[in-house]
Amino acid sequence: MAVYIEKFVLPSEGQESGVLFSENRTCFSSFYPFRIFPKKEFQKAEFSPVTIFYGGNGSGKSTMLNLVAEKAGLKRFSAFGKSAFFEKYLGFCKIEYREKITEESSLLSSDDVFDYLLDIRNINNGIDLRREELFRDFSERKWTESRLRSMEDYHDWKESYDAKRKTQSKFVKDRLMKNVEMFSNGESALKYFVDKIDKKGVYLLDEPENSLSISLQLELMEYLENSARFFGCQFIIASHSPVFLSIPGAKIYDLDSVPVKTKKWTELENVRKFRDFFKAHESEFEDPED
Repeated sequence: MAVYIEKFVLPSEGQESGVLFSENRTCFSSFYPFRIFPKKEFQKAEFSPVTIFYGGNGSGKSTMLNLVAEKAGLKRFSAFGKSAFFEKYLGFCKIEYREKITEESSLLSSDDVFDYLLDIRNINNGIDLRREELFRDFSERKWTESRLRSMEDYHDWKESYDAKRKTQSKFVKDRLMKNVEMFSNGESALKYFVDKIDKKGVYLLDEPENSLSISLQLELMEYLENSARFFGCQFIIASHSPVFLSIPGAKIYDLDSVPVKTKKWTELENVRKFRDFFKAHESEFEDPED
């Protein structure tokens, strides 16, 4: 199984302190991404074919993905807003590789998926407007006589002739560009990931569970697992979904723990809360006929 990025080292507490001490503290309200990881006693991540950063909001899991992506020069599809201190912080970070990163390697964020869904919606809205125009055109041509007097009239005559010998749906369908397939948001999000992860490389996924139902999460999990096992893909994921956390063999960093440790997915607080919830309602799942 492939490992392209092997290790990522964050600035030491001393390096962070030196920068913060030298800055005029009255000029800045935030020193992001400084001050996040020293209090977690976390300075180094070593990567496997599948590595997951787990933690609650503000734990730093998305920050880790952005730092790795920028240091490795990975492809992005959405704009990334950097803080005033991001580049300075990144300068202290170190990255080690085991294999050369491929051109397809990229970070896939929630913003990318959202933009993709909006693009599909806009395309479909445009197609819907064109469909309405064709409906009106059909009605006008169906009952209006059109004569072929010269070659300049040929196109108009042909369209009218076609309207008279076809049903409305057939007339519109033949002229309308093939509609974008009408998937749900979740199905479109799944399609986005599958389309982007189609060649070997390292892929950073920021909370891929967003927009995905449990069944679609399971589909994507299986796709990621097979891509890592058989097709030379490495994944670094930020997630708190029990589905993705359960990927066999994944190395999981618990960013909620101090110091940050690697844990089994069954040891994570979020997963245990799910287990406890379903266990408390276990009797409601019993078949009354049993």
